[in-house]
Amino acid sequence: MTSSSDAVQQRLQELESHLEQENPVLLNAVQSFRMLDRIAYRMGLLETNQSFATQIPWWPLISILGTFSAGKSTFINYYLGHKLQRTGNQAVDDRFTVIVYSPEPVSHSLPGVSLDSDPRFPFYRMSHDIEEVANGEGDRIDAYLQLKTCRSDRLRGKILIDSPGFDADAQRTAVLRISNHMIDLSDLVLVLFDARHPEPGAMRDTLKHLVGDTINRSDSGKFLYILNQLDSAAGEDNPEDVVAAWLRAMGEAGLTAGRFYTIYSPDAATQIPDEHRRQRFEKKRDEDLGEIYLRMERVEIERAYRIIAALRKSAIDLSNNAVPLLRTALRRWRSRTLLADFILLVAVVAGFMALSLNAGQWHGLSYEAQWFDLIKSIQWGLEGFESALIFLMILGHFGIRRLAALSVMPSLRKAVEKQKPPGNVIATFERNTRFWRTVLLGRPLGWNAQSRAEIDEVIQGCENYIQTLNERFTNPRGLHDLLTNPAAETRAPMTVESDKAISGAPEMISVSS
Repeated sequence: MTSSSDAVQQRLQELESHLEQENPVLLNAVQSFRMLDRIAYRMGLLETNQSFATQIPWWPLISILGTFSAGKSTFINYYLGHKLQRTGNQAVDDRFTVIVYSPEPVSHSLPGVSLDSDPRFPFYRMSHDIEEVANGEGDRIDAYLQLKTCRSDRLRGKILIDSPGFDADAQRTAVLRISNHMIDLSDLVLVLFDARHPEPGAMRDTLKHLVGDTINRSDSGKFLYILNQLDSAAGEDNPEDVVAAWLRAMGEAGLTAGRFYTIYSPDAATQIPDEHRRQRFEKKRDEDLGEIYLRMERVEIERAYRIIAALRKSAIDLSNNAVPLLRTALRRWRSRTLLADFILLVAVVAGFMALSLNAGQWHGLSYEAQWFDLIKSIQWGLEGFESALIFLMILGHFGIRRLAALSVMPSLRKAVEKQKPPGNVIATFERNTRFWRTVLLGRPLGWNAQSRAEIDEVIQGCENYIQTLNERFTNPRGLHDLLTNPAAETRAPMTVESDKAISGAPEMISVSS
């Protein structure tokens, strides 16, 4: 029977086998993840059945967010060329839907447990996160997630995630937790709004979450803001006012720059009698849809940069967050233990001296007491007394060690919740304070010069990977390779065609959290 640790290594090997053909740069990144894992194993930050590589999705992810009436399902159906998602003017689906490619002509809808229990997909073990914010809701994972398959070539090599609307108050906390997780994982996020509601006064919370909470992110460039169903404004005297109203609303939410698209689905378009206006609307729609689809097709490129950024972040966070937290906690534990040992020793000696002096058991510098003379008169009595005394001192020391560790734990938990370092820092601290671990060392177990050198090697490798990717997609030195050899452009493996050639569905290869 395959152990969980062997299963992780097998998934990594499958991933390496896939990337060897698709993208050698990411193949090297997997090997760097393995090096980072080895450091974490030595320190106890990860169990052997865990890997930093399994905490991120390796397939390109595109998330689609918006209000319940924004036309997300219609947009997805038109993009895929299949009527996969239900559509309507009211909320028709209150679950997150992960859409993946399948060679079968018939689409299948699978329950949320298929995502929650499979580490190859996003939302792996999402029920635990839901349980943290909504007690009892973790067991209702099927009410939050579902998996759908579709035979659409546009899905090859990528995963789409459709979110429920954000207007309902029920289950809001859990939905927002899943949404934030989804946004963090995604390489591209489409945020759709409904042009039929140009005065979004009742949607300020939605705007705050979809716009206000995202513009300050370091990866804000992956968000595309889309005003959908603009054909509904074609009958207005001045349809530009609709766009202007939404731009004002989004500006109030904090978005004052960035690309803003206006589209509508040709399959569900309103008839526009005015020929000139219809052509103008169609021209703008086709231009914006073309740009959006181009970003969706090129999401593989953003995926590569995202994975290397995640690798670099994991390495830096381990070195700059996890290790300093452990160092601080262990030094605090050591100082408290030694101080308590000293205080206890002084208290015992002072108490003994006070009692013995009061009893008149000292004659000059000589201690004379009947109980002590009785012990000395017994064979091996003095040695036994000394052994018992040493045993009590050791027992007291280890009791103090344990109490000191417990006293450090609350502040360490707060620091971990605030900084969110990689790995299980709490478990690693407990491992470092076990009875066999000396209190004199102030560094975590497994962290040494070799570990620091390996971390530096991983970080340096990330810089080399980024440079390699840049050389693949840019030509800053102005060389004439592409001009003299146009076929060189077609050799870049990160294309839709290469994914089709591989013909691997995400559910077969992907490794994700």
